[in-house]
Amino acid sequence: MTFIPQSKNSSVRHHTKIFINNILFACDFLTFFSLNFDMDHQIKNTMKNNNSSSVSIENHPWKKKPTTLLLFLSLLSISLLLLRLSQDKIILITTTKTTATTGTDHQRSHKSSEDDTCLGRYIYIHNLPSRFNLEIIKDCKSITRPKDKISMCKYLDNSGFGPLIGGKSSDYSPSWYATNQFMLEVIFHEKMKSYECLTRNSSLASAIYVPYYAGLDFRRHLRRRNVAARDAAGKELVKWLKKQPQWKDMSGKNHFLVTGRISRDFRRNSGSRSAWGTNFMLLSESLNLTFLSIERSLTSHNEFAIPYPTYFHPTSTPEILQWQEKIRLTNRTVLFSFAGAQRPSRNQNGVVRTEVIKQCKSSSKTCRFLDCDVNANSCDDPISLMKLFESSTFCLQPPGDSLTRKSVFDSILAGCIPVFFNQGSAYKQYLWHIPKNSSKYSVYITVKELRTGGKNKIEEILRGIPNERVVGMRENVIRLIPKIVYAKPNRNKPDGEILEDSFDVAVKGVLERIEGIRRNEFKTD
Repeated sequence: MTFIPQSKNSSVRHHTKIFINNILFACDFLTFFSLNFDMDHQIKNTMKNNNSSSVSIENHPWKKKPTTLLLFLSLLSISLLLLRLSQDKIILITTTKTTATTGTDHQRSHKSSEDDTCLGRYIYIHNLPSRFNLEIIKDCKSITRPKDKISMCKYLDNSGFGPLIGGKSSDYSPSWYATNQFMLEVIFHEKMKSYECLTRNSSLASAIYVPYYAGLDFRRHLRRRNVAARDAAGKELVKWLKKQPQWKDMSGKNHFLVTGRISRDFRRNSGSRSAWGTNFMLLSESLNLTFLSIERSLTSHNEFAIPYPTYFHPTSTPEILQWQEKIRLTNRTVLFSFAGAQRPSRNQNGVVRTEVIKQCKSSSKTCRFLDCDVNANSCDDPISLMKLFESSTFCLQPPGDSLTRKSVFDSILAGCIPVFFNQGSAYKQYLWHIPKNSSKYSVYITVKELRTGGKNKIEEILRGIPNERVVGMRENVIRLIPKIVYAKPNRNKPDGEILEDSFDVAVKGVLERIEGIRRNEFKTD
């Protein structure tokens, strides 16, 4: 799909209409004022003695309408003023009051629409009541579960990237952090504050960002049996949104928000009073929103998956290129590896994972298994995980609690070729971030092959891939790295920057989607 931004000509026509309407309003006002003034003037004249004036008014026609010159000069002055203001995209006559966003306003107020590089890319951030974001992270102890080894409060450091890892002499500094996957909402919000095309004027915006920390809010109420308490914030949010003037334009279809949890956590059926999750995504108003989640529902029309946050958050393009070059030269001593824990075998995901672990153990000379049930500390250590993936040619990615895994993106970051066992683990998820030609950068093994191919089927398949193809696949994986990392909010982006990070790709996808809706459902002549 090719992205077609809002037409520059249509923008010019829009502001021209505003200018003309303002001129007509001014004309009507001054004409009304003039007529009333002249009428008053004539009444006063009739009350005067006709003989009191030595000079006949007929000899001075311009005095018949004493306000004509005033009216002409006033209209001329106001016209020039309105022309100047309309060029600056300031709408004088409006019934809508917009709210200023946080962060810097990058609106090109003194550029014509022909030179405006942000045209079609402007985004307005809703200034939500603090209970939907700031109060949630201030209460960070409540989002920490008893079994968490590190307080979630620590993961809020450094714009949501978490604590720094590695020392000065480490390969993992200074842009490596112990990032928690549930911090995506905070990370995205912080990056959005530095987005180059923010606007305080919502009428210019192509999209409206809603910075609600839905995933963290859900985590606070994770174990509550009272579903009304779990659902409350979502219902309050859509109620608040509907009252805002920005909602009326497209009934919320130009709004988007990010969740740092999987879709299932927000899709509790309304008929269930005790099941898992909230009903936030199933609210009637929510169906108009665009959701960005770490894992989407494959049947959803308004939800799109974006990558889990990795541990690497570069500051500049050279830093990304340097990392890519490093892992190109890394010596891969292990054919394949898996880092994870056993899952119950009561469903297919559990069965697949059990078989993957079994085959990895049976191929002990070619597969390295990091058992997160036994070595939980190593699995929570970013450096241990990255070292494992960097030493491996292939990284096994079976489903776990859900179809997707953070490990997919950690392994790509390490230049390790992912091996999938379910189409929904990546191919049908991250449509904006990974290519469609999946065989160029990954291996797919069906469940049938896995379960009926013998105890070493995985090793057999991976050994059968020619070396030259492996080299090509690894290079394609390495090329994906810029699009699956979230760079720092203050990332240095010089003019002509062509590398897009995960945030850039996601924002572009949102703008394309909303522009498509605007063209198809809200056509204007």
